Amino acid sequence: MPLVCNCVHIPCDGLPKVQSAKLCTVQVCKSCHNSYRYVLGHEAMHHMKKADVLIAGMRGLGVEIAKNVILAGVKSVTVQDEGIASWEDLSSQFYLEESSIGQNRAQCSLSKLLKLNPYVTVSAHTGPLHENLLAQFQVVVLTNSSLDEQRKIGKYCHSSGIQFITADTKGLCGSKFTHELLHPLHSWQSGCLLLFVCSLKGNPGIVTCTDKHEFQDGDFVAFSEVLGMTELNSCGQVEIKVLGKPYTFSICDTSLFSEYEKGGVATEVKMPKMFHFQALHDAISNPQMVMTGYGKTNKHHTLHLAFQALHCFVKRAGRLPKPRDQADAKMLLAMMRELKSEAQLELDEDIVRKFAFTAQGNLGPVNSFIGGLAAQEVLKASSRKFTPVQQWLYFDALECLPEEEEEKEEVRLLTDRYDGQIAVFGKAFQEKLGKQKYFLVGTGAIGCELLKNFALIGLGAAEDGHITVTDMDSIEKSNLNRQFLFTSEDIGRLKSETAMQAILKMNPSMHITAHQNRVDPESEEVYGNKFFSSLDGVAAALDNLEARVYLDGRCVQHQKPLLEGGTLGTRGHTTVVVPFLTDSYGVPGSSLQKAIPLCTLKNFPYLIEHTLQWARDEFEGLFKQVPENVNQYLTDHEFLQRTLERGEAGALEVLAQLHGSVGSQRPAVWEDCVTWARLRWEILYNNDIRQLLHCFPPHQMTSSGLPFWSGQKKCPHPLTFSPNNATHMDYIIAAANLYAQIYKIKGTRDRNTIREVLEKVHVPSFTPKSGVKIHVTDQDMEKDKENVDTAHLLKLKNELASTPGNSTTLRMHPIEFEKDDDTNFHMDFIVAASNLRAENYGIPPADRLKSKLVAGRIIPAIATTTAAVAGLMCLELYKLVQGHRRIELYRPAFLNLAVQTCVFYQPLAPQLFTVSDQFNCKSVWLCIPSHRNPPAGGFCRQSSGGNLPVTFARGKGCMPSGQNAQEYAIEIQIQLSE
Repeated sequence: MPLVCNCVHIPCDGLPKVQSAKLCTVQVCKSCHNSYRYVLGHEAMHHMKKADVLIAGMRGLGVEIAKNVILAGVKSVTVQDEGIASWEDLSSQFYLEESSIGQNRAQCSLSKLLKLNPYVTVSAHTGPLHENLLAQFQVVVLTNSSLDEQRKIGKYCHSSGIQFITADTKGLCGSKFTHELLHPLHSWQSGCLLLFVCSLKGNPGIVTCTDKHEFQDGDFVAFSEVLGMTELNSCGQVEIKVLGKPYTFSICDTSLFSEYEKGGVATEVKMPKMFHFQALHDAISNPQMVMTGYGKTNKHHTLHLAFQALHCFVKRAGRLPKPRDQADAKMLLAMMRELKSEAQLELDEDIVRKFAFTAQGNLGPVNSFIGGLAAQEVLKASSRKFTPVQQWLYFDALECLPEEEEEKEEVRLLTDRYDGQIAVFGKAFQEKLGKQKYFLVGTGAIGCELLKNFALIGLGAAEDGHITVTDMDSIEKSNLNRQFLFTSEDIGRLKSETAMQAILKMNPSMHITAHQNRVDPESEEVYGNKFFSSLDGVAAALDNLEARVYLDGRCVQHQKPLLEGGTLGTRGHTTVVVPFLTDSYGVPGSSLQKAIPLCTLKNFPYLIEHTLQWARDEFEGLFKQVPENVNQYLTDHEFLQRTLERGEAGALEVLAQLHGSVGSQRPAVWEDCVTWARLRWEILYNNDIRQLLHCFPPHQMTSSGLPFWSGQKKCPHPLTFSPNNATHMDYIIAAANLYAQIYKIKGTRDRNTIREVLEKVHVPSFTPKSGVKIHVTDQDMEKDKENVDTAHLLKLKNELASTPGNSTTLRMHPIEFEKDDDTNFHMDFIVAASNLRAENYGIPPADRLKSKLVAGRIIPAIATTTAAVAGLMCLELYKLVQGHRRIELYRPAFLNLAVQTCVFYQPLAPQLFTVSDQFNCKSVWLCIPSHRNPPAGGFCRQSSGGNLPVTFARGKGCMPSGQNAQEYAIEIQIQLSE
């Protein structure tokens, strides 16, 4: 895109400026930007790739927005700034260095912004904004701009059909305004599926679901797979009304429809919606606001006026209010009173005073949060997906200030990279931050954002401070669109090492050590009592609940605070665990995820997620577990005996696999692998289904007189192999090649060659057998484990008793599942195997993207949400370092940027048990005498022999898992009295 004067453009290396950018955009949608496709969908990504975005102002907030938008994959981003870098910028602008001082901020940031995404054209404009420039963009974002400039540019964008967004941060407060065009967001299926068992004719029709639904009045659903009342399958989106019971809802008039027989799926559909936006000059006097937190509406209106008054202050004084300056605060308050008289609103003067005291501050965590939200609005404007903010959003974290009001020394800002933070908290607090010792677990999307913020605020940057970070993973191509510390040059390198090096470039004063250890019981020799005792706190950036609960238990055991956050697409949460003040994150051993019943996977799938999990299990069993078992059998003489000791049912399956892999069934040439794949196909998609239908015919009735194949049980049908069916051949090609790989046999992708082999394969005829038992429930399967063909097991045992002499040549080569390599046949197998099984059961197939999401167990993450979550976590970090002891000052959060939901709430206090007149026991922390206050170093009970520490926590070396807390407290009291 050609730009006018004062524009600097640097094309990505080796790519023609325009043509290659467009060609590569298609490629990136298939690889690097899968996380965004999981969240936004194909159509929204298609719209977003056409968007040209202008972001004005390259201080901390502007560069945060630019980073997130570039990572998302719009067509182009132009960053504009006429200003030069100052020391104050270094507290939040992570792409500026000390050598950047005195140079243009946009130009200094450009080279690093370019490395974020080679498929996005990134340019820098160092001159003023004018209409010729603005006309080239579909979305314009203003940061750090005056109110007069916002009014002028907002008016032009409103008249020219340009999406317009403003964002601003001042100290611990932030604001955002959105003005988008009148356009409908397109509809999309939310993915919420419900099976139903009954649809009553009538006006309105009544639908009864197999599980509780979470629909609301006015929601829309689309129906599919309905038998009998087939008109529902073609009636499009239907509005529903929720009835009294959580299993039922009403729909349209179905009185003239056919009689309902059985089956059916209701899928929630998000419908297009028109949004009406006021222009900026109207929205200032008549604001529509999105409320954040649990504060009163008055607080948001106070901030609305405070930001307006601040613009007036800067226009009159030519500067921001000085830190903690009473005169400037009074001046700002007077200006607000003038605005208040016009708005007729109650004014919270304490907020105004704190706002004035901190307005000169420039904080990385606040910019991270507001920048994440503002960038998401850019994506909404360019993709037409999700609900835009209407129209103002205000945020403050003034509770991060010291609990007690103190007389502070005059703040002098000289030449320190933390000047923007010192303006808010003072020099003493900055020194305290530098001395902190923190442990960061995980350097994925949230981990990268946390490290960025740690570097900006100077956490552990003093001589006595330190950050320890651990992550055992290496960098993959799919990480690059949300883990911004990594570039394409880093693929294959260790995440923790690479992140450490990137952070040291941002802030060379950081003291940081990178590890590659998993944090679990096996690493407790590294992360033991001595290690945890040296820490001031722990930050968790993990992607699974089990690891979070384990780390929480270690923090409780060692009485250390824990910061925790997570994301799932546009949704995110933060949690803070404070010793003796809040409850802990979770309880070890609790049910963390609802597992799919084995019988559902094996015989009765009804969702595509079931067939995908079944396909993943097939992959692991055939190409990983069998080769590993064979290798252990060949090298470990005790393996056979250990296998037999684990149970006859499991032993029979393992020994049968061993016998086939080292015996006559072992393939010798490529043709054998194709033959195996064809016979495997026949067993899975024809023979097994025919046997199932033989045991449970389509019209089978249960003992209670109801159809067996109803509700969640979908009646399957066998498939007939055809080499002309693409999915059939996809399975053969992938399965044969993977089978060949584990035996080190060379395969091929040539379909003609494979078809020639298939023509020679003899497929034995199959007749279903009577007397075969197929388990309907997992309980039946568990009870039937004792019914094993012991004679066959004994025969296999005897034949395998002697290890073959040629064990070296019989070794196999296990395959580790890798979802991101499109050339390795792994996802080819998963997609084909799953969709064939889905066809068996009449389940709609999944494309490769959905299959990778489920089978690869991907938690979709996007940069906007991770930036916002990390920012909130670091605001809680401020409070921990401050030493806040009032629980209401801590604010865990839940976010959904798709609908701009920001809910802040008070953490739960630990449950208190009273076990005697002298003892109170805080259940997850420890037992203490009730008349004592907790000392700074922890709690102890005075005994005749000195201080006897009493640890009362769930975790290794503490309260036994599963023991009742009150009983354990009584045991502790008895031991102390003795």
